[in-house]
Amino acid sequence: MNLADVIEGLVEERGLDREKIVSVICDGMKAAFVKKFPQTNFAVSFNKKSGSLEVFSEKNVVASVTDEEKEISLRKSKSINPNAQIGDVIMVPFDEHIGRIEILMVKQLIANKIRELESFAVFNDFKDKQGTILIGVVHKHERNGMAIKIGEVPALLPKDNSIPGENLKVGNPIKVLLKEVLSTPKWDYQLILDRASCDFVKSLIEIEIPEVFEGLVEIKKIVRAPGYKTKAILASTSKDIDPVGTCVGVGGARIKPILRELGQEKIDLIEATDSIEDLVRNSLKPAEIDKVEIVGDKRAIVWLAQDQRSYAIGKMGQNISLASKLVGLDIQLQDINPLGGDMSSVHDRINIDGGSVHDEDEES
Repeated sequence: MNLADVIEGLVEERGLDREKIVSVICDGMKAAFVKKFPQTNFAVSFNKKSGSLEVFSEKNVVASVTDEEKEISLRKSKSINPNAQIGDVIMVPFDEHIGRIEILMVKQLIANKIRELESFAVFNDFKDKQGTILIGVVHKHERNGMAIKIGEVPALLPKDNSIPGENLKVGNPIKVLLKEVLSTPKWDYQLILDRASCDFVKSLIEIEIPEVFEGLVEIKKIVRAPGYKTKAILASTSKDIDPVGTCVGVGGARIKPILRELGQEKIDLIEATDSIEDLVRNSLKPAEIDKVEIVGDKRAIVWLAQDQRSYAIGKMGQNISLASKLVGLDIQLQDINPLGGDMSSVHDRINIDGGSVHDEDEES
């Protein structure tokens, strides 16, 4: 295989620019000759016809040669350039060879430059796709996450950006959010992916629900405990459009593809309202709430039957924590006396700074 075939292989297989590859190879070869012959000025070019590199040294045209390395006689110069005159500087074919050390050096230089070209190409191809959903294929397990192939480009789904408890199988298709595009590789990857953020779920909803994509239904706020539940407040730009029903679809047809992508994770969709009390009530789904009282601008007291407490709190306190973040209020739970309807003392409280609530009988 000659050099031309190698160049064409890099162009076709890695999508690199042909002229840039040629320039990298010529520059690398020139650096190797300069290292071996530091007193000589070189030029290296690629001969497309022969598919090989040509090395030239710079020489001054003189009447009488006193330095063979830097000078050439007028008579010899005419065989190279018939128009050469004394005092001209011409490029003369260089016949000497570099050694093994220089060859190893040029290989390393070219390999590094090719990697830089690849990084530049990947960055340019994906920089405008940052923040969007991509479809890839699970490639292999890595120490710090999962390798995902986006077309022929390797990408990394870090453990911290993965859905807890999710079991990804090699060879399966997967939807991911392109979180970051790096100009230079990190852990051998330039594309950093995400499936654990609110933005991932929001983007899934946008691509699955046309009305959301077109702006007819707006996601006002979204909070998430990845692997457990997402809660989102939806608003419609038209009174004729039910934002929640539009996203759920008939028989759940629209929301089901999103739920399948999230595995065991649930989604609570809540219609926006001017009533803070109703918003707090709906944010605590699936619990049935009897009464909500807003105290000041930072706290909500919620009364509910004792058998609804575990639903409101959720697994490891995650449901009430998400509700608190969604409405931006500390939430206190109080039990209703089942006999007389009186309100009992405060049982549980969650604040928007991430406090936790535990219950012996927590539900999802």
